[in-house]
Amino acid sequence: MANGFGSLYVGASGIQSQQNALNVVANNLSNVNTKGYVRQQVLFTDTDYTTFANASVSDQQLGLGVQIGDVIHARDQFLDKAYRGENGRQAFYAASFDATSEIETQLQESYGEAFNESVLSLYEAFSEFAKNPSDAVNQNLVMQKASLFVTRASGVNEGLKTYQQTLNQKITDDVNRINELGRKIARLNLEIQRVEAPGVETAMNLRDERDLYVDELSKLASIECRETPDGVYKIDLEGTEFIHYNQVYEMEMRRDAYTGFLTPYWPQLSEPSKEKYFYVFDEFNATAENRTDCGEVKALLLARGYKFGNYLDIEGMEDYEYSQTIANSAILNGQAEFDRFTHALVTSVNDILCPNKEFGSVAQGTTQDGKPITLGEKTLILDVENAAVGSDGELPPQELFSRIGCERYTKATLEDGTTVYVYNEEDPFDTSKCYTISSLRVNPALVEDESLIPYKTQNDSIAMDMAASLETIWDKPIYTLHPSDNTPCTFTEFYTKMVGELGTKGSIYSSTADGLTDTVGTIDNNRTMVVGVSSDEELTNMIKYQAAYNAASRYINVISSMIETLVNSMQ
Repeated sequence: MANGFGSLYVGASGIQSQQNALNVVANNLSNVNTKGYVRQQVLFTDTDYTTFANASVSDQQLGLGVQIGDVIHARDQFLDKAYRGENGRQAFYAASFDATSEIETQLQESYGEAFNESVLSLYEAFSEFAKNPSDAVNQNLVMQKASLFVTRASGVNEGLKTYQQTLNQKITDDVNRINELGRKIARLNLEIQRVEAPGVETAMNLRDERDLYVDELSKLASIECRETPDGVYKIDLEGTEFIHYNQVYEMEMRRDAYTGFLTPYWPQLSEPSKEKYFYVFDEFNATAENRTDCGEVKALLLARGYKFGNYLDIEGMEDYEYSQTIANSAILNGQAEFDRFTHALVTSVNDILCPNKEFGSVAQGTTQDGKPITLGEKTLILDVENAAVGSDGELPPQELFSRIGCERYTKATLEDGTTVYVYNEEDPFDTSKCYTISSLRVNPALVEDESLIPYKTQNDSIAMDMAASLETIWDKPIYTLHPSDNTPCTFTEFYTKMVGELGTKGSIYSSTADGLTDTVGTIDNNRTMVVGVSSDEELTNMIKYQAAYNAASRYINVISSMIETLVNSMQ
């Protein structure tokens, strides 16, 4: 210990150190509710010792008291990493659940009434039609319910498209926020370097702000964050370098000309002028096994899909390809399944009202427009012998559901003078010529005169067998929901199965999101125990430092009295 007046330095160092410690406690308490604030902890250490030699005994040291060795900015990097990883996965499944919920909402409530009601009412209309096809009331009922079905199907389809646009805007907002967070983190990297470069202090408030931004970033995308020895954060986003010191590689967006959908890509790795894009997210590779199911933006991209879906997206697709692609997109898969259901229903009805058969040979002919036409063995033509007709008795009969892009048949005259009605096949490259919801309408000719609906044979007898077939198609278990569905079902079961599978998928997303919410909460609580401010603990420290301050003050008083006594005794 120092002697004489040097002892006063010991007491003064105690007062000063405890005063600074009290300042740290006061700062912690004032920020107890500040989001992202990390508590500061004081570490005390000895001041420098003065050493002098005494050969007869040993080297002697004179201590000059205590000082604050460091104010610790306490964080646990392992808890941070765990929190950010699980936070991103929770956001992924929460966004996926929201998408499935929206589809259920569209299906269950369209124009104030569940869509299934329109399906059932159409079935009931055909049941009445089967009793007496020639009854104008029954014909009118079929037309009304067919119009209602198409209207509601279009309403659901448009609702899903609108939601895709909503997701598209959300993706845009999230990507803009990611770029903004990147700029803020890079700026803080530079500011922290400037503060900490002399090695005098730690830029605690700047670090707290930066960590808060990184936490938010982890919710939007999968990130890998590492800190360099000089206190800089380097961040990889979806496996690609995003922040390097104060450099940010911002994302840009590619807009689809038809849908308006935006897809983020890395401009530094792409060549837009050559239509070569390095996309940021591989949304169809989001699996729990590889822990790539992370980030809200990836979930939104996956749910939205890359196009407006229809039955053609899953028609003829193999099970494995389906399970690896469209099956994982809530909206795109929902649109494809819903359109497949609609397509199956309207084509089944049309094929009974206007039956087709294969031509069975090869022939040349001319259409009514004077254009040459070639018919092959597999060419579909109207089955005239089994076709019913409407009140006008004309061929070809009128279909109930028509396409906006073409008529059902093209009239042609063969070289031998025979007249045939060639079925216009659906064109996958032109959806206006397909029986898809976006191209579907009730036949305008029947809307104008419902008596033109086929209801009698060409011999003027009532086509009871044909009408009965319209009723029985609802009970034939020949339809599958998607390529992975191995259990054929009826039309009545089709819709129920579709909604049921959607509900099951939504339940999985919901339970996974809830489980991850608990996990995130547990990790955050553990992290808070390290970085959070406890008012009780801080008040305890305040009492401790205040007592130490008082002790140092009393120590100075004692030393002062001792010196005064020694000085007076020397007079």
